[in-house]
Amino acid sequence: MRVLYFAWLREKIGLGEEVLAPPPDVTTPRALIAWLRQRGSGYVAAFASEDLIRAAVDQEFCSLDAPLGAAAEIAFFPPVTGG
Repeated sequence: MRVLYFAWLREKIGLGEEVLAPPPDVTTPRALIAWLRQRGSGYVAAFASEDLIRAAVDQEFCSLDAPLGAAAEIAFFPPVTGG
C-alpha cells in the first residue's frame, strides 16, 4: 500500500510517501493511523490529533472509519480550505 503524507504531516514524519504492508487487522484509516504511531515519534507527533486528519483512499475522500479493502493508496492530510 502506498501511503502519502501532505503538509505538516509530511514535515513531522519526514517523508512524503512510503510503501507499507500493514498487518491484516489494519482495516480502516483510523487503524492504519494507530499502527503508524508505533513506527516512531514523528508519526506520533503527526497523528496526535485525529480530528485534524483527513484521508483519501484510492483518491476518494473518506472517513477515518471507512474500510480500506484492497486499497492501493491512502493519503493523509490536514483539512483543506479554499479561498
